[in-house]
Amino acid sequence: MSKKYRIGILGATGTVGQRFIQLLENHPQFEITALAASDRSAGKPYAEACAWKLPGAMPESVKQIIVEPIAPPLDCEIVFSSLPSSVARETEEAFARAGCAVISNSSSYRMDEDVPLLIPEINADHLGLIEVQQQKRGFGKGFIVTNPNCAVVSFAPPLAALHRRFGLESVVVTTLQAISGAGYPGVPSLDITDNVIPYIAGEEPKVETEAQKILGVLTNGAIEKADFNVSAQCFRVHVIDGHTASVRVNLKQKPTLEEVIETIQSFPSLSLHSSPPRFIDFCDEPSRPQPRLDRDAGNGMTITVGRLFPDNVFDYRFVTLSHNTVRGAAGSAILNAELLIDKKIL
Repeated sequence: MSKKYRIGILGATGTVGQRFIQLLENHPQFEITALAASDRSAGKPYAEACAWKLPGAMPESVKQIIVEPIAPPLDCEIVFSSLPSSVARETEEAFARAGCAVISNSSSYRMDEDVPLLIPEINADHLGLIEVQQQKRGFGKGFIVTNPNCAVVSFAPPLAALHRRFGLESVVVTTLQAISGAGYPGVPSLDITDNVIPYIAGEEPKVETEAQKILGVLTNGAIEKADFNVSAQCFRVHVIDGHTASVRVNLKQKPTLEEVIETIQSFPSLSLHSSPPRFIDFCDEPSRPQPRLDRDAGNGMTITVGRLFPDNVFDYRFVTLSHNTVRGAAGSAILNAELLIDKKIL
């Protein structure tokens, strides 16, 4: 039987922390051995500290784990962090210095030059930054790896497919982001019911910058960011789960519609435990993708693209969708950990 790595979850009682626990149940490579949360939860059994909000029951395996403070040491080798950015930077560094592999869903380190910002199917080679990071920061065997903003995860994959083959010149993206992206309890019902909110604090700068790093090239221990610009507007919409993005692109080459569809559709998945059979699924039904119908594709790990046509101003336009708390958060971090094992970094 292969080794099971000991897992600690920071922010374990929150929405993403709960999703980590749900996705890790019966995982063949990981075993949850530590849960950490705020002072009001610390010292209590998880079943008492956490108001479980996901469909299905809380896994029995975590109910009696005593929640600990968010500080090392914890009984684990790998730390999954879903901490708010206000405390994530200092805390994640402390765990990396304590020798843990820190895989973060927080924004705190995403754009640091020596920290990988990973979508494993796209830029696994960026793991080469870990050695640079350890030397620069004096982390010893610990390190920090991040996954992208949940909205970026929805549109970066088709951009990666197009950029590799045709080259991107410019991108305009409008995101329609689910309520769960705001955590629990999310957005007040009187604000979001019968409404669309055209502002998510701090979101547009992340959406406009993260894709260039993900699609960049690792050269001599540094990322040379991709040379296209992104213009973004981000909206909160009355959907529970599933981020939708409307995307328009200008390309350096001028492919046919058939070539664009084939390029997106054929982008390969990986063979990791949490990898979906199809990384990007192309749907030619004119009314798709839709969050309620398509967010759970590939157990929530598939990106669904549709509505792909030539555009009157840009070269092409399309709509893309991902499950924001699975592929856009906890699932991405777990896939990153599986990649680290596959590459023998863990």
